[in-house]
Amino acid sequence: MSEYLPGIIWLVVLLVVNAFFVGAEFAVISARRSQVEPRAEAGSKAARTTLWAMEHATLMLATSQLGITVCSLVVLNVSEPAIHHLLAFPLGLTALPAEATGGIAFVVALLLVTFLHVVFGEMVPKNISFSVPTRAALILAPPLVLVARIFKPLIWSLNGLANSVLRPFRVEPKDEATSAYTLDEVATIVEQSTREGVLTDASGTLTAAFEFTEKTVADVEVPIGQMVLLPCSASPADIQRAVAGHGYSRYILTDGDGEPAGYLHLKDVMDLTDPAPFTAPVPPKRIRRLAPVFRGSELEDALATMRRTGSHVARVFDAEGRTTGVLFLEDIIEELVGEVQDATSA
Repeated sequence: MSEYLPGIIWLVVLLVVNAFFVGAEFAVISARRSQVEPRAEAGSKAARTTLWAMEHATLMLATSQLGITVCSLVVLNVSEPAIHHLLAFPLGLTALPAEATGGIAFVVALLLVTFLHVVFGEMVPKNISFSVPTRAALILAPPLVLVARIFKPLIWSLNGLANSVLRPFRVEPKDEATSAYTLDEVATIVEQSTREGVLTDASGTLTAAFEFTEKTVADVEVPIGQMVLLPCSASPADIQRAVAGHGYSRYILTDGDGEPAGYLHLKDVMDLTDPAPFTAPVPPKRIRRLAPVFRGSELEDALATMRRTGSHVARVFDAEGRTTGVLFLEDIIEELVGEVQDATSA
């Protein structure tokens, strides 16, 4: 029996290697960047290597497929003869003809190797990677990357050849696996979770967040005709009267042509209490800049512009460059969390 032991050992080894390539393949395409990136930022070398594998998914798939193919071809050649001869001995004790026992032994060996290969070499590692994709990717991706680098010339050649076959059919190969949810996918997940009772959105914040991405500046801007406007020559006393009359903390200042030129916050003039500065025009250096935003822009793009410029108020203009209104930061926030009262309002 010892002469057949190497064949059995090779069967086990090749099944394990095949399982590794299958598990690594499914782990790389199933893992989510959002779960791997925090580990990479914390200094995990395995996580950084896993991210690289996810960003080069087609190369990793080529490596896995090459490994699986080689294992599948070799496993039958090295293990089938050993199993065949092990079965041929007990079958030879029966009254069956030698030709029949040889054929039966071959069929049984073929079925046994196929069963072991499909179940333990394919299905078990695939199911494990689907069940715990992040953990599987962190364990299996680094050695898979190592294999890819060792056989880099061969794998890159095969992968490039496969990609060249796709391009005539106008199929552009992707290097990175889809490892993040789209907005529509997230909305569907939230909707289904709410319907099944595992997620509660009593305040409507989640729903507002999805609607927020569909709105433009024109949906939220305040038209110029509805604004409380003050001239650029306004004094702290004028600001005080405006606050007393309207209760707002920010006021738009206009130039000689009536165009918005900047804005003032109440706190910008609170220290100008002496008689002369209190009645004199506010110093130009205290007037805040208005961020310009196109009224057709998406609201989230306008928010990004205001955050980048540090402005809480933006001038809205149309396709002809004409000012149509003003966009306030609190109005954008209200689209996400509901009504926000001005700090000085009653």
